[in-house]
Amino acid sequence: MRQDRKRGEKPASASVQEATRDERLHLAVVACGPRLEETLTMLKSALLFSAKPLHFHIFAEDHLHGSFGESLDLWPSVFQTRFNYTTYPITFPSENAKEWKKLFKPCASQRLFLPLILKDVDSLLYVDTDILFLQPVEEIWSLLSLFNSTHLAAMAPEHEEPRIAWYNRFARHPYYGKTGVNSGVMLMNMTRIREKYFKNDMTSVPLKWVELLMPLLQKYKLNITWGDQDLLNIIFHHNPESLYVFPCQWNYRPDHCIYGSNCLEAEQEGVFILHGNRGVYHDDKQPAFRAVYEAIQKYTFGDNLVQSLLLPLEAKLQETKHTYCGRASHMFTKRLKRSIGILQQETIEGR
Repeated sequence: MRQDRKRGEKPASASVQEATRDERLHLAVVACGPRLEETLTMLKSALLFSAKPLHFHIFAEDHLHGSFGESLDLWPSVFQTRFNYTTYPITFPSENAKEWKKLFKPCASQRLFLPLILKDVDSLLYVDTDILFLQPVEEIWSLLSLFNSTHLAAMAPEHEEPRIAWYNRFARHPYYGKTGVNSGVMLMNMTRIREKYFKNDMTSVPLKWVELLMPLLQKYKLNITWGDQDLLNIIFHHNPESLYVFPCQWNYRPDHCIYGSNCLEAEQEGVFILHGNRGVYHDDKQPAFRAVYEAIQKYTFGDNLVQSLLLPLEAKLQETKHTYCGRASHMFTKRLKRSIGILQQETIEGR
Protein backbone atom coordinates (compact mmCIF):
# COMPACT_ATOMS: atom_id res chain seq x y z
CA MET A 1 0.00 0.00 0.00
CA ARG A 2 1.35 3.41 -0.98
CA GLN A 3 1.88 5.83 1.91
CA ASP A 4 2.40 9.59 1.61
CA ARG A 5 3.89 11.83 4.28
CA LYS A 6 3.97 15.57 3.81
CA ARG A 7 6.41 17.72 5.73
CA GLY A 8 6.04 21.24 7.06
CA GLU A 9 3.26 22.33 4.75
CA LYS A 10 1.52 25.51 5.91
CA PRO A 11 -1.69 27.06 4.56
CA ALA A 12 -0.88 29.06 1.45
CA SER A 13 -2.48 30.42 -1.66
CA ALA A 14 -2.96 28.01 -4.53
CA SER A 15 -0.31 29.80 -6.58
CA VAL A 16 2.28 29.50 -3.80
CA GLN A 17 1.48 25.82 -3.34
CA GLU A 18 1.84 25.27 -7.08
CA ALA A 19 5.23 27.00 -7.12
CA THR A 20 6.39 24.82 -4.23
CA ARG A 21 5.33 21.68 -6.07
CA ASP A 22 7.08 22.81 -9.22
CA GLU A 23 10.45 23.28 -7.57
CA ARG A 24 10.42 20.01 -5.63
CA LEU A 25 13.12 17.58 -6.76
CA HIS A 26 12.04 13.96 -7.06
CA LEU A 27 14.48 11.30 -5.84
CA ALA A 28 13.71 7.57 -6.08
CA VAL A 29 15.39 4.58 -4.46
CA VAL A 30 14.63 0.86 -4.29
CA ALA A 31 15.46 -0.85 -0.98
CA CYS A 32 15.22 -4.59 -0.41
CA GLY A 33 16.89 -6.89 2.07
CA PRO A 34 19.30 -5.39 4.63
CA ARG A 35 19.41 -1.95 2.97
CA LEU A 36 17.45 0.18 5.46
CA GLU A 37 20.38 1.94 7.14
CA GLU A 38 22.28 2.38 3.88
CA THR A 39 19.22 3.96 2.27
CA LEU A 40 18.63 6.30 5.22
CA THR A 41 22.26 7.43 5.04
CA MET A 42 21.87 8.17 1.34
CA LEU A 43 18.69 10.18 1.98
CA LYS A 44 20.46 12.01 4.80
CA SER A 45 23.30 13.03 2.48
CA ALA A 46 20.75 14.30 -0.06
CA LEU A 47 18.98 16.40 2.54
CA LEU A 48 22.08 17.78 4.26
CA PHE A 49 23.34 19.93 1.40
CA SER A 50 20.25 20.63 -0.72
CA ALA A 51 18.50 23.99 -0.57
CA LYS A 52 15.50 23.01 -2.67
CA PRO A 53 12.70 20.82 -1.25
CA LEU A 54 12.94 17.12 -1.99
CA HIS A 55 10.38 14.37 -2.50
CA PHE A 56 11.71 10.90 -1.70
CA HIS A 57 10.02 8.02 -3.54
CA ILE A 58 10.99 4.94 -1.52
CA PHE A 59 10.21 1.54 -3.03
CA ALA A 60 10.70 -1.12 -0.38
CA GLU A 61 9.59 -4.53 0.80
CA ASP A 62 6.50 -4.28 2.97
CA HIS A 63 8.26 -5.11 6.24
CA LEU A 64 10.60 -2.12 5.78
CA HIS A 65 7.89 0.53 5.39
CA GLY A 66 7.34 0.97 9.12
CA SER A 67 11.05 1.28 9.81
CA PHE A 68 11.48 3.94 7.13
CA GLY A 69 8.58 5.93 8.56
CA GLU A 70 9.81 5.66 12.14
CA SER A 71 13.34 6.72 11.20
CA LEU A 72 12.37 9.64 8.97
CA ASP A 73 9.87 10.87 11.56
CA LEU A 74 12.72 11.17 14.07
CA TRP A 75 14.68 13.62 11.92
CA PRO A 76 14.60 17.15 13.39
CA SER A 77 11.61 19.30 12.42
CA VAL A 78 13.81 21.95 10.81
CA PHE A 79 14.92 19.29 8.31
CA GLN A 80 11.49 17.67 7.99
CA THR A 81 10.11 20.88 6.51
CA ARG A 82 12.43 20.36 3.55
CA PHE A 83 11.19 17.00 2.33
CA ASN A 84 8.16 14.83 1.67
CA TYR A 85 8.31 11.10 1.18
CA THR A 86 6.15 8.36 -0.22
CA THR A 87 6.69 4.65 0.38
CA TYR A 88 5.60 2.13 -2.24
CA PRO A 89 5.43 -1.66 -2.33
CA ILE A 90 7.65 -3.58 -4.72
CA THR A 91 5.49 -4.38 -7.74
CA PHE A 92 6.19 -6.09 -11.05
CA PRO A 93 3.93 -7.18 -13.92
CA SER A 94 2.05 -10.13 -12.43
CA GLU A 95 2.70 -12.59 -15.27
CA ASN A 96 6.50 -12.40 -14.83
CA ALA A 97 6.90 -11.02 -11.31
CA LYS A 98 9.19 -13.84 -10.12
CA GLU A 99 11.58 -13.39 -13.04
CA TRP A 100 11.82 -9.64 -12.56
CA LYS A 101 12.32 -9.90 -8.81
CA LYS A 102 15.27 -12.29 -9.03
CA LEU A 103 17.02 -10.38 -11.82
CA PHE A 104 20.57 -9.50 -10.61
CA LYS A 105 19.76 -8.31 -7.05
CA PRO A 106 16.45 -8.55 -5.19
CA CYS A 107 14.09 -5.86 -6.48
CA ALA A 108 16.75 -3.93 -8.42
CA SER A 109 14.79 -4.16 -11.67
CA GLN A 110 11.96 -2.18 -10.06
CA ARG A 111 13.69 0.93 -11.42
CA LEU A 112 12.76 -0.08 -14.97
CA PHE A 113 9.10 0.36 -14.10
CA LEU A 114 9.35 3.78 -12.42
CA PRO A 115 8.10 5.70 -15.49
CA LEU A 116 5.03 3.45 -15.52
CA ILE A 117 4.35 3.61 -11.76
CA LEU A 118 5.07 7.31 -11.13
CA LYS A 119 2.81 8.47 -13.94
CA ASP A 120 2.40 12.00 -12.57
CA VAL A 121 6.13 12.64 -12.09
CA ASP A 122 7.75 14.47 -15.00
CA SER A 123 11.44 14.16 -14.05
CA LEU A 124 13.17 11.91 -11.55
CA LEU A 125 16.62 11.12 -10.18
CA TYR A 126 17.00 7.41 -9.44
CA VAL A 127 19.92 6.31 -7.27
CA ASP A 128 21.06 3.01 -5.81
CA THR A 129 21.01 2.67 -2.02
CA ASP A 130 24.83 2.84 -1.89
CA ILE A 131 25.00 6.42 -3.18
CA LEU A 132 26.24 9.41 -1.14
CA PHE A 133 25.68 13.01 -2.22
CA LEU A 134 28.66 15.29 -1.54
CA GLN A 135 26.92 18.35 -2.99
CA PRO A 136 23.30 19.51 -3.38
CA VAL A 137 20.90 17.32 -5.36
CA GLU A 138 19.96 20.37 -7.43
CA GLU A 139 23.43 20.29 -9.01
CA ILE A 140 22.74 17.04 -10.84
CA TRP A 141 19.10 18.05 -11.35
CA SER A 142 20.34 21.06 -13.32
CA LEU A 143 21.73 18.68 -15.97
CA LEU A 144 18.14 18.27 -17.17
CA SER A 145 18.47 21.76 -18.65
CA LEU A 146 21.36 20.48 -20.80
CA PHE A 147 19.22 17.81 -22.46
CA ASN A 148 18.61 18.38 -26.16
CA SER A 149 15.30 17.52 -27.80
CA THR A 150 16.10 13.79 -28.04
CA HIS A 151 17.64 13.16 -24.60
CA LEU A 152 15.42 11.38 -22.10
CA ALA A 153 17.91 10.00 -19.55
CA ALA A 154 21.43 10.62 -18.27
CA MET A 155 24.03 8.22 -16.84
CA ALA A 156 27.80 7.97 -16.40
CA PRO A 157 30.09 5.56 -18.28
CA GLU A 158 30.60 2.17 -16.66
CA HIS A 159 34.36 2.57 -17.12
CA GLU A 160 36.82 5.25 -18.20
CA GLU A 161 39.61 2.83 -19.08
CA PRO A 162 38.70 0.27 -21.80
CA ARG A 163 41.56 -2.05 -20.81
CA ILE A 164 39.88 -2.83 -17.48
CA ALA A 165 36.26 -2.37 -18.58
CA TRP A 166 33.63 -5.08 -18.32
CA TYR A 167 31.29 -4.62 -21.25
CA ASN A 168 33.80 -4.40 -24.10
CA ARG A 169 35.64 -7.49 -22.80
CA PHE A 170 32.91 -9.80 -21.49
CA ALA A 171 29.39 -8.72 -22.48
CA ARG A 172 27.27 -11.14 -24.50
CA HIS A 173 24.74 -8.50 -25.47
CA PRO A 174 24.72 -5.00 -27.04
CA TYR A 175 25.78 -2.11 -24.80
CA TYR A 176 26.05 1.66 -25.04
CA GLY A 177 29.16 3.29 -26.50
CA LYS A 178 32.68 1.99 -25.88
CA THR A 179 32.38 0.77 -22.29
CA GLY A 180 28.67 0.81 -21.44
CA VAL A 181 26.92 2.95 -18.82
CA ASN A 182 26.37 2.51 -15.08
CA SER A 183 22.79 2.88 -13.91
CA GLY A 184 23.46 3.53 -10.21
CA VAL A 185 22.78 7.23 -10.78
CA MET A 186 20.15 7.80 -13.45
CA LEU A 187 18.49 11.12 -14.23
CA MET A 188 15.26 10.74 -16.19
CA ASN A 189 12.78 12.85 -18.08
CA MET A 190 10.01 10.33 -17.53
CA THR A 191 7.48 12.13 -19.67
CA ARG A 192 9.76 11.61 -22.67
CA ILE A 193 10.41 7.98 -21.69
CA ARG A 194 6.68 7.28 -21.58
CA GLU A 195 6.08 8.94 -24.94
CA LYS A 196 9.01 7.67 -27.02
CA TYR A 197 8.95 4.73 -29.41
CA PHE A 198 12.25 2.86 -29.00
CA LYS A 199 14.22 1.18 -31.76
CA ASN A 200 15.10 -2.41 -30.85
CA ASP A 201 16.49 -5.67 -32.24
CA MET A 202 13.34 -7.72 -31.61
CA THR A 203 11.00 -6.19 -34.16
CA SER A 204 11.20 -3.76 -37.05
CA VAL A 205 8.53 -1.70 -35.30
CA PRO A 206 9.65 0.74 -32.57
CA LEU A 207 8.10 -0.05 -29.18
CA LYS A 208 6.97 2.12 -26.30
CA TRP A 209 8.65 1.61 -22.90
CA VAL A 210 5.71 -0.38 -21.55
CA GLU A 211 5.89 -2.73 -24.57
CA LEU A 212 9.67 -3.06 -24.64
CA LEU A 213 10.67 -4.44 -21.24
CA MET A 214 9.21 -7.94 -21.27
CA PRO A 215 10.38 -8.95 -24.78
CA LEU A 216 13.82 -7.59 -23.89
CA LEU A 217 14.03 -9.73 -20.76
CA GLN A 218 12.86 -12.83 -22.61
CA LYS A 219 15.45 -12.39 -25.37
CA TYR A 220 18.47 -11.59 -23.19
CA LYS A 221 17.84 -13.12 -19.76
CA LEU A 222 20.39 -15.89 -20.33
CA ASN A 223 23.05 -13.47 -21.59
CA ILE A 224 23.01 -10.71 -18.97
CA THR A 225 25.13 -10.42 -15.83
CA TRP A 226 24.21 -7.08 -14.27
CA GLY A 227 20.45 -7.39 -14.61
CA ASP A 228 18.50 -4.23 -15.28
CA GLN A 229 21.68 -2.24 -16.00
CA ASP A 230 22.39 -4.59 -18.89
CA LEU A 231 18.85 -4.10 -20.21
CA LEU A 232 19.31 -0.32 -20.08
CA ASN A 233 22.58 -0.69 -21.98
CA ILE A 234 20.80 -2.70 -24.66
CA ILE A 235 18.05 -0.08 -24.95
CA PHE A 236 20.48 2.82 -25.31
CA HIS A 237 22.74 0.89 -27.68
CA HIS A 238 19.84 0.98 -30.12
CA ASN A 239 18.79 4.53 -29.13
CA PRO A 240 22.08 6.39 -28.45
CA GLU A 241 20.55 9.75 -29.33
CA SER A 242 18.29 9.41 -26.28
CA LEU A 243 21.09 9.30 -23.68
CA TYR A 244 23.00 12.20 -22.17
CA VAL A 245 26.29 10.95 -20.71
CA PHE A 246 27.63 12.85 -17.71
CA PRO A 247 31.22 12.53 -16.40
CA CYS A 248 32.49 10.06 -13.82
CA GLN A 249 32.54 12.46 -10.85
CA TRP A 250 28.73 12.20 -10.81
CA ASN A 251 29.01 8.43 -10.16
CA TYR A 252 32.42 7.79 -8.60
CA ARG A 253 33.10 4.12 -7.80
CA PRO A 254 36.02 2.05 -6.47
CA ASP A 255 36.94 1.17 -10.06
CA HIS A 256 37.95 4.81 -10.50
CA CYS A 257 40.78 4.49 -7.98
CA ILE A 258 41.67 0.87 -7.16
CA TYR A 259 43.90 0.55 -10.23
CA GLY A 260 45.21 4.10 -9.94
CA SER A 261 43.19 7.23 -10.54
CA ASN A 262 41.26 7.14 -13.83
CA CYS A 263 38.55 9.78 -13.37
CA LEU A 264 40.13 12.98 -14.63
CA GLU A 265 37.07 15.11 -13.86
CA ALA A 266 37.15 14.08 -10.19
CA GLU A 267 40.84 14.94 -10.00
CA GLN A 268 40.05 18.41 -11.29
CA GLU A 269 36.76 19.18 -9.52
CA GLY A 270 36.37 16.57 -6.79
CA VAL A 271 33.81 13.79 -6.40
CA PHE A 272 30.21 15.00 -6.68
CA ILE A 273 28.43 11.72 -5.94
CA LEU A 274 30.11 8.70 -4.32
CA HIS A 275 28.92 5.21 -5.28
CA GLY A 276 30.10 2.51 -2.90
CA ASN A 277 29.13 -0.50 -4.99
CA ARG A 278 30.10 -4.09 -4.22
CA GLY A 279 29.42 -3.52 -0.53
CA VAL A 280 32.53 -1.40 0.15
CA TYR A 281 30.78 0.67 2.84
CA HIS A 282 30.49 -2.46 4.96
CA ASP A 283 33.81 -4.30 4.57
CA ASP A 284 37.50 -3.44 4.80
CA LYS A 285 38.36 -3.64 1.10
CA GLN A 286 38.07 0.11 0.45
CA PRO A 287 38.42 1.93 3.78
CA ALA A 288 38.28 5.39 2.16
CA PHE A 289 34.76 4.71 0.87
CA ARG A 290 33.74 3.26 4.22
CA ALA A 291 35.10 6.33 6.02
CA VAL A 292 32.83 8.67 4.04
CA TYR A 293 29.80 6.47 4.62
CA GLU A 294 30.39 6.18 8.36
CA ALA A 295 31.08 9.91 8.73
CA ILE A 296 27.69 10.80 7.22
CA GLN A 297 25.92 7.96 9.01
CA LYS A 298 27.25 9.06 12.42
CA TYR A 299 26.74 12.79 11.88
CA THR A 300 23.90 14.23 13.97
CA PHE A 301 21.55 16.64 12.21
CA GLY A 302 22.16 20.20 13.38
CA ASP A 303 25.71 19.67 14.62
CA ASN A 304 28.52 21.82 13.24
CA LEU A 305 29.35 20.33 9.85
CA VAL A 306 33.05 21.16 10.04
CA GLN A 307 33.63 19.92 13.58
CA SER A 308 31.30 16.93 13.48
CA LEU A 309 31.58 15.77 9.87
CA LEU A 310 34.46 17.20 7.85
CA LEU A 311 37.32 17.11 10.39
CA PRO A 312 36.58 13.58 11.70
CA LEU A 313 36.31 12.39 8.10
CA GLU A 314 39.63 13.95 7.09
CA ALA A 315 41.30 12.33 10.09
CA LYS A 316 39.86 8.94 9.17
CA LEU A 317 40.89 9.32 5.54
CA GLN A 318 44.48 9.93 6.63
CA GLU A 319 44.46 6.36 7.93
CA THR A 320 43.64 5.03 4.44
CA LYS A 321 46.64 6.47 2.59
CA HIS A 322 48.14 2.99 2.22
CA THR A 323 45.39 2.16 -0.30
CA TYR A 324 45.03 3.44 -3.87
CA CYS A 325 41.63 4.98 -3.14
CA GLY A 326 42.96 6.45 0.10
CA ARG A 327 45.64 8.27 -1.85
CA ALA A 328 42.87 9.81 -3.93
CA SER A 329 40.74 10.67 -0.90
CA HIS A 330 41.36 14.43 -1.21
CA MET A 331 38.93 14.16 -4.11
CA PHE A 332 36.29 12.80 -1.70
CA THR A 333 36.39 15.95 0.45
CA LYS A 334 37.01 18.66 -2.16
CA ARG A 335 33.34 19.08 -3.12
CA LEU A 336 32.19 18.32 0.42
CA LYS A 337 34.20 21.29 1.72
CA ARG A 338 32.57 23.50 -0.87
CA SER A 339 29.08 22.28 0.04
CA ILE A 340 29.70 22.89 3.74
CA GLY A 341 31.18 26.33 3.02
CA ILE A 342 28.08 27.37 1.09
CA LEU A 343 25.80 26.18 3.91
CA GLN A 344 27.83 28.08 6.49
CA GLN A 345 27.68 31.25 4.41
CA GLU A 346 23.92 30.92 4.06
CA THR A 347 23.64 30.47 7.82
CA ILE A 348 25.67 33.65 8.41
CA GLU A 349 23.45 35.53 5.97
CA GLY A 350 20.39 34.20 7.77
CA ARG A 351 18.82 32.29 4.90
